[in-house]
Amino acid sequence: MFLEERQENIMNMLTRDGKVRVKELSELFRVTEDCIRKDLGALEKQGKLKRTYGGAVVLRENIHTMEVSKRRNSDVEAKRRIAQAAVDLIHEKDMVFLDISTSNLAIAEFLAKDQRELTVVTNMIDILVILARNPKIRLVFAGGKINKSRDGFWGGMTLDFISHLKPDIAFVGAVGVDVQENSVSTYDIEDGINKAAIVRASKRAYVVAEAKKLSSDGNYNYVTLDMLSGLITDSLPAEDIRQVASSYGVEIILP
Repeated sequence: MFLEERQENIMNMLTRDGKVRVKELSELFRVTEDCIRKDLGALEKQGKLKRTYGGAVVLRENIHTMEVSKRRNSDVEAKRRIAQAAVDLIHEKDMVFLDISTSNLAIAEFLAKDQRELTVVTNMIDILVILARNPKIRLVFAGGKINKSRDGFWGGMTLDFISHLKPDIAFVGAVGVDVQENSVSTYDIEDGINKAAIVRASKRAYVVAEAKKLSSDGNYNYVTLDMLSGLITDSLPAEDIRQVASSYGVEIILP
């Protein structure tokens, strides 16, 4: 097998499984472990993977689409499915916190038609507008300093308001979820500080994130997975990811 063909096969395996091990690749391709290490080193220099002890993992993305307005029309069906699974976790008379998140916009669309008596707290302007039409929902807005995207509020006033709440359930968005590193990230520090405060204050807190975010990163880690009740996503993650999440006591919830 030519070098280029072997490296292409390595990348196909990495895309499929999320990681590869030197010893297993050596046995599979019938070459020395040193040869495989050189392959992984070459692929890392090309920006195609990240080497780890004993192997390599898929290179995580940071797509730098920071404004919520630019993300709201992407992965619409995945967000709708996530939203339905999230709504099923809400109980009658719950206080629900929905933070700044395009997935939470989808949850709000479902709740706008919900007939249960609920209290919904949010710091996102569009969620406020969507839910204002449902008379069954007691709507509370967490104001403060308007954020960079002008789609919601954060800062000291918002944080102080959150600190006085005890929501029954909260849903927080994410830019990236790194199960192996036990971290959930977003782009802006102030947004992350708010999200962390919501997680701490809530009796049950769930991250809502499309499956592709399991291989993406933001710039600020705001919470560890073991602080969450669960992760709501749109498709079943790989077995090793599920095992690590389970070790943190995090339930992976699917539509």
